[in-house]
Amino acid sequence: MILSRLKITLLSMAALLLCVATADAQKKNNVSLKKATAWTEAGEWRNGFDAMPDKTINLQEFYSQYHKNKAQWDAAFKWLAETDLLNIPKGKLMIPGTNIRASVEDSNNEPLEKRRSESHRKKIDFMYVVKGTEGFYLLDHKSSKPNCEYSDEKDVIRYDYDKWQSHFFMSMPKRFIICFPSDWHIAKVQTPLADQSLRVIVLKIDYVE
Repeated sequence: MILSRLKITLLSMAALLLCVATADAQKKNNVSLKKATAWTEAGEWRNGFDAMPDKTINLQEFYSQYHKNKAQWDAAFKWLAETDLLNIPKGKLMIPGTNIRASVEDSNNEPLEKRRSESHRKKIDFMYVVKGTEGFYLLDHKSSKPNCEYSDEKDVIRYDYDKWQSHFFMSMPKRFIICFPSDWHIAKVQTPLADQSLRVIVLKIDYVE
């Protein structure tokens, strides 16, 4: 009983520390939402890529991370623009000249209870649906809490969450998703549509403090 309470306390503290770190990171962005939005819409980051950020994306964080790690983001967008994403073989690969791992996934959305929640500290999840529609949940921080210790090796932590306090949305071609460390999320969740099959590109981009 004591050990169980201790575990719950430690996990609650971990959640609190992550929220504090998220708030600190947002302060360090030092850019207004108006400026970040204007920069995003101007598209100087595109490097030939013709998709736009989904409305769920934290544009201030996007602006900040792009400018802290411009070479890596430029390489990512260039690769996305110049690669035949519909016909490239599925599997994992490294984008040439970078340490960005790309996963080309032909998969299916599944019922929520079969999907796992996650967030990361070292890497940013960049997700782009090439074909089909992907269902997502973004977890509410107040009603969610870690249910395991952070794995440094796998760079992941899982959560218990309240479905009804979480935000469900769908991602389609021409819109990309970016999940920063503060974006606790669940991907490939079943949608109301008849077809649950999809092809999605997932890039792991370094998160810079």
